[in-house]
This record gives sequence, structure tokens and C-alpha cells, in this order.
Amino acid sequence: MSTLNKQIWISQIMEKFYPEASFLNFAKDMSENVEYDKINLADCGFDPEVLINNTTYPIAVAERTDTPLSIELSLYETENTLVRSPQAVELAYDKLESVIYGHRMALRAMAGNKSAHAYTPTQDTANTPVLITTGDNNGDGFKRLVPEDILKLKKRYDLLEVPFENRYLVLDPNHVEDLILYDLKAFKDITDFKDGQPNRFAGFNILQYTRTAKFDFTTRQKLPFGAVAGANTVFSSFSFSSEEVMKAMGDMKMYEKIDDPEQRATIVGFDMRFIALPIRNKAIGAIMASKV
Repeated sequence: MSTLNKQIWISQIMEKFYPEASFLNFAKDMSENVEYDKINLADCGFDPEVLINNTTYPIAVAERTDTPLSIELSLYETENTLVRSPQAVELAYDKLESVIYGHRMALRAMAGNKSAHAYTPTQDTANTPVLITTGDNNGDGFKRLVPEDILKLKKRYDLLEVPFENRYLVLDPNHVEDLILYDLKAFKDITDFKDGQPNRFAGFNILQYTRTAKFDFTTRQKLPFGAVAGANTVFSSFSFSSEEVMKAMGDMKMYEKIDDPEQRATIVGFDMRFIALPIRNKAIGAIMASKV
């Protein structure tokens, strides 16, 4: 009974795990800090004061206290797949890709959905702006997103002094449609990439994602991940500073059951460790759809 070359299968799973247009490409990658499926960080203390034309010496000393943080990576597991002639699959790229594709896409989708939810603030605060759309009725009971709404979000980021080059706005497909209908010529290519980089509008690098977080419009609170939609549930777009959100990939494992006598085949499955979170719960934002 021979075993499969797990390195080949796992490397195939990881190939292009973050698509070029994925918002996760623009988060800080802290994978190298992962040890034993945990990532150890520190909640940094205050930033030092800057003195201008100071004439008082000695300069005051303030001790910064950092609070250690230990974050366990979440475990993502795929359902098992039954594979006929797995050794032959290993030797043919197309066959291997056909088996691997579903596992990669399932892991990628769940990681993206969890990340989009994590990067979306729970509610409106000074450091985490949550705005509502103010456009016309879209015909489905929601007010459309208009450029003025994005400009309001820009102002909130300006007040937080977030560097322009680090600002990203990830649009829900409904909001992409709103902008295109607002001005077809100006916004039809708003989420296209040029030379590997997203287009910009109002100081934001513009991206899109299909599974954005949901809010309760009455309470203006983000719903828990996977919550069942209700009468007051609305969709949203989210924003972040690339310096204020992180991702980390841990171990990827493959499981195999060679020549299962009942199935007369080999059974394979995968799991991986992954986490994506705001670093300081600052400079993340959202624009939720307003109910008419």
C-alpha cells in the first residue's frame, strides 16, 4: 500500500490561494509569526509626543507598556473527496487540478467570507466609521450608494489621518451597480485592475467582494457571522487601512485513506489554519445600505 505525495497535493491547494483581485492581498501578512497554530502579538501602547522648537530639557520620559496578545488560528476543514487511481492523478497536472479545485475554492471562499466579516466594524465609533447610503430607491427597498457617501467616508478617514495609499474600499456588488448606474462612463471600470493595481476613487483603492457583512438596520449593528437574515437585514461595503488589518496562514494538512475496501477508492481531505483580524480596531469602516 503506497502513500500519496502530500507535498504535491498541498502545494496545489495553495497555488493562487489569494486571487490577484482579492482584498486579502492588501492586508498585512503575519504568517511568519505563527508558531504552533498561534500568533503572538503585542497591543502597543501610546505613540510618543512630537515636540517643536523645544526649549525645555531634559525631555520628559514616558514608559510605553505593551500588552501581549496570543491569537489561535481558526481551523478550516473540507469534506472528504473520493479519488479513483490517486497515483495516476498525481502524475497528470490536469487530473490533479480537477480533484484539488473544489477544496481550494471552498477553503478560499470561507477564508474570504470570514475575513470580510472580521474587517467590517461592529458599529459606528470615532475610529470605525459606519455610514448609510443616501441615494435614490433602487427598486428593492434600499437607497443606492452615491459618490457623496464615499466622500463622507473619506472625510472620516481624513480625520483619522489614515495615509491615502493605505485606504481600500471593498464594494458589495449591489453598490458597484449603484455607482455604474449613477455615472456609466465614470464608474464602469471602477473595479478593474491596471498593471496589477486597483483603480482609485476619492482616495480609496476600489475592490469588490460578493459576500460582505450584513447589518441590522434598526440597531446599526453588524450581525454575527452566518446569522440568518431578517426583515431589517441590510448588506454593506467595507473599508480598511492596509496597515490596520492582518492575515496569517498556518499549517495545511492532507488526510488520506488509501484503497478503502468499502469504497474501492482512496479518500482525501484537507484542513488549514487561518486567521484574519483588525490589528487595533481602527481605520476599518463600512457603508450599509439604507432601507427606504
